[in-house]
Amino acid sequence: VNYFDYDYPAPKGKDPFVVSMEVADCPWNQQHQLALIGLQGLRIETENLPPNNLVFLLDVSGSMNNPDKLPLLKSALRLLVDQLRPEDTVSIVVYAGAAGLVLEPTSNKDAILAAIERLDAGGSTAGGAGIELAYQTAADAFIEDGNNRVILATDGDFNVGVSSDGDLVRLIEKKRASNIFLTVLGFGTGNYKDSKMEKLADKGNGNYAYIDDILEAKKVLVKEMGGTLLTIAKDVKIQVEFNPRKIKAYRLIGYENRVMGAEEFDDDGKDAGELGAGHTVTALYELILAGSDEEIPTAGELKYQKTKLTKSDELMTVKLRYKQPDGEISRLITETVAAADFNSLRPNGNIGFASAVAEFGLLLRDSEFKGAANYDDILQRARAFRGDDMEGYRAEFIRMVEKAQALDRTK
Repeated sequence: VNYFDYDYPAPKGKDPFVVSMEVADCPWNQQHQLALIGLQGLRIETENLPPNNLVFLLDVSGSMNNPDKLPLLKSALRLLVDQLRPEDTVSIVVYAGAAGLVLEPTSNKDAILAAIERLDAGGSTAGGAGIELAYQTAADAFIEDGNNRVILATDGDFNVGVSSDGDLVRLIEKKRASNIFLTVLGFGTGNYKDSKMEKLADKGNGNYAYIDDILEAKKVLVKEMGGTLLTIAKDVKIQVEFNPRKIKAYRLIGYENRVMGAEEFDDDGKDAGELGAGHTVTALYELILAGSDEEIPTAGELKYQKTKLTKSDELMTVKLRYKQPDGEISRLITETVAAADFNSLRPNGNIGFASAVAEFGLLLRDSEFKGAANYDDILQRARAFRGDDMEGYRAEFIRMVEKAQALDRTK
C-alpha cells in the first residue's frame, strides 16, 4: 500500500506533514467499513534541500557478485550522483573481509563515478567494521545544518565480525545519537536478509528500500531523492481511538512489525518510524460498526470496572506524535473525525486504489479476513482508480494482479 503515491493535501502549517482521513465500504466484506489515515510529508525541491554529507557504505563481498547486486548497485549510484549539487559531498567506504575508505569526501562527480567504476566483489563480509568506519567518516565531514547520512547498500548477508541482529542494532542505535541518519538499500535474492535490513534502517532513524531493477533505482534515488535522503520527522507515531458508540471492533491491516502498546505512544524514549521529505504514509483499518450482530471475542464482564460510554457523534480521534530530526521532545497533533463528515461511503481515488492493494495482499496471504476477496474486484477497482500514474507504478501493479490471477487458474 505504501509503495504508491496518493493525492493527499500538502502541509501548510508549522508541522512538516498533514493528516488525511477517508472512510468507505469494505470491498471484501459488505458488512464492514474501511478507514484510511494518510500522512503527507512536506515536499522539498532538490535545489532547496540542505547540503548533503553522504557516505556510501557498500558491500563488495563475494555474495554481491551477481548481476542484480553489485552491477545494479553501481548503476543505481550513478543515477544518484547525477542528482548531486556542488554543495553536496560523497565518501565511499567498502567492506569485504576488512573495511576500507576508497574515496575521501569530495564534490567532484568525475572522481565519485571513477571510484564507483572500480568496485569489484570478492571475499567475506565484515559489516560491523564497515558501519563503524562509515559513521566515523560521516562525523569527520559533518555539515552543521546539513543532511548527514550513511547509505548502506548490501544484500544483508553479514557473516564476519559483528553479525548478530542484536549487535548490529545496538551499534546503529549508538551511532544515531550523533544526528547521522541511515538509509539502507537492499539488493539481490537468495540469501537476502530483508528483516535485518529493515531493522537496521528503523534503528538508524532512516529508511529502507529494496531495489530489484534500474527503474526501481530511479524511483528511490531520483524521483524520491528528497524522501530517501532527508528525514523531516523522526519517531512518528499514530494512535487511533474509535468511538465505541459508532465502531464495535476494528483491526489494522498490515504493519504487524510496527504495532506498539498504547502506553508507548506518550513515551518519547520509544523508537518509532521516520518520515522523509515528500513521503506519504497510509494506514488502513477494517471496521465493524456498532449495532452489528457479528460476534467478536471479548474479555468478559469486569468485576471492579464498569465502562460508561461518552455521548459523542465523533467517529474517531487520531493522535500523532513526532520529533524534529534533531529533537528529543515530541510534538502532539490531534485530529477528530465526525461521523457526519462521511455521508457518502463511495471510494475515491485514494482509498479505492489502496483497498485494491490491501485486498490483493489478503488473497496472497490467504488471510482469515479475506472474506469475498477476488481478483476481478481487485482489478476493477485498481483500473478505475489508477489515476494519472505518470510513472506507471499502478499499471505495473495491475499487471502483477493479472499474472497472479493467471497463475491461480493454472493450479
